Amino acid sequence: MPRSGHPLVSLYRNFFSVSALTLLSRVFGFARDMLMAGVLGTGPVADAFFAAFRFPNLFRRLFAEGVFNTAFVPIFTGALEQQGEEAAREIATRIISWLIVFLVIVTVLAEIFMEALLVPFVPGFLNDPEKFELTVLLTRICFPYLACMSLMAAYGGILNGLGRFLAAAFAPVLLNIATIIVLAGLVLYQSSDPAFDAIWVTIGVMAGGVVQLALVIWALAKTGFMPRFTWPVVDKSVQRFWFLAVPAMLAGGITQINIFVGTIIASQADSAISYLYYADRLYQLPLGIIGIAISVVLLPELSRHLKGGRRAEADTSQNNALLISMLLSLPAATALAALATPIISVLFERGAFDAEATRATADALIAFAFGLPAFVLIKVFQPGFFAREDTVTPTVIAGVSVAVNIAISLALFPALQHVGIAIATTVSAWVNTITLAILLARRGHFRLSASQIRRHAMILGVALAMALVLWLLAIPLAPWLAANAGTLQKIVALGALIAVGLVVYFALVHITGIQKLGTLLARLRRTG
Repeated sequence: MPRSGHPLVSLYRNFFSVSALTLLSRVFGFARDMLMAGVLGTGPVADAFFAAFRFPNLFRRLFAEGVFNTAFVPIFTGALEQQGEEAAREIATRIISWLIVFLVIVTVLAEIFMEALLVPFVPGFLNDPEKFELTVLLTRICFPYLACMSLMAAYGGILNGLGRFLAAAFAPVLLNIATIIVLAGLVLYQSSDPAFDAIWVTIGVMAGGVVQLALVIWALAKTGFMPRFTWPVVDKSVQRFWFLAVPAMLAGGITQINIFVGTIIASQADSAISYLYYADRLYQLPLGIIGIAISVVLLPELSRHLKGGRRAEADTSQNNALLISMLLSLPAATALAALATPIISVLFERGAFDAEATRATADALIAFAFGLPAFVLIKVFQPGFFAREDTVTPTVIAGVSVAVNIAISLALFPALQHVGIAIATTVSAWVNTITLAILLARRGHFRLSASQIRRHAMILGVALAMALVLWLLAIPLAPWLAANAGTLQKIVALGALIAVGLVVYFALVHITGIQKLGTLLARLRRTG
């Protein structure tokens, strides 16, 4: 059975382990996106590919984050803590057997009725039959990716419940490598048919999904916890799982639902989906490293403490997760806002991705950046409900935030186009975050002391100071970051800015006493 360990040491160590592998995945992801920007650009074929990729990806996020990081993990870790390994293995077997049957049915039906399913998803494509037909074809190729990723999430949830986070955190690296191989081949092949390129990129995504699933199955088999498939039956544990899972699908995947809504609205304007995709990829880097890593580690940690009656340790884990999140998300948000244009230019502006695409994508990125702390905080506060097996409350809150997102998107889109959608996503995330925090506090599950509030205010001040330094330094470096500058020159200039920003931020964090760096490093080195 997993040891509870020291809550602070365990949380810090596991968080930074998952974050490091997530960072590696995102580095490969940026290499993938740089190649993709050059191959597909931001035209109609790119819109078709990104819409096709987002359709199964939405359901992946709902099933993965919404079910197995919210509904399954508390049940599984609770069984481990209270009933032992054999009972936990039996529960996992019954629930995952249901998942396999469900995924087979959904995949078959989706492949048959894909054209009808995509009509409400990309209504703006209906005016361009060729674009819509390509989207249908690409989505049919890509949709089985959902089954691979959902099963990976299920097996990864077992590994996380056992306190083994590395295999599931490393698996996305393989998806990016598979796609990079295909894109590199297309660059060398120099095809003159963008639709041909998009089909092969989609095949690469599907291959990456298979490889990811294989890795997690191998890691789980090594633990001896690999659940066998049995004909699904309904018992109390399965009923409890689905009771928690259905609302968790909405609450856990709220960011993706809002992006889904944005995609529907953005399909009305040329290239808007592509601009939002590239901006989304950039703010997803810190969100993945911080927010998703926190939720992956925090939920089983909270569940174990609460099931074991260790309320004080659970509260400590929650507050430390908040501290880590703010220490990292606030400087990431302010830096993205300050350096949006040079970051987009350096990473993507080449080939089919021109200066206008850089400007439009940077505008969306700035709007998303203001919401980044909220996106991360949702991942911090939702486990406080999920660990107590309350998935209904976060779902109601998620529903409110979706309504806010739709209303603001529709109001702003005519004037601001894709930027209005990004603003709406940010505002709805803050509505979600603030409501979650208030309800947790009212229930006595979350409280900040006056000193903790001052500490978070100081983090915000230091992050803003760092952003000001970056903005001022970018002025004399403008010739180095210009579109006509050499790629290596732009990379060096941007790298220097980021390095200075890191030094300034962490030096101020240390000097002000917000977080002594020696203490942080000591926590990471301890094996508690």
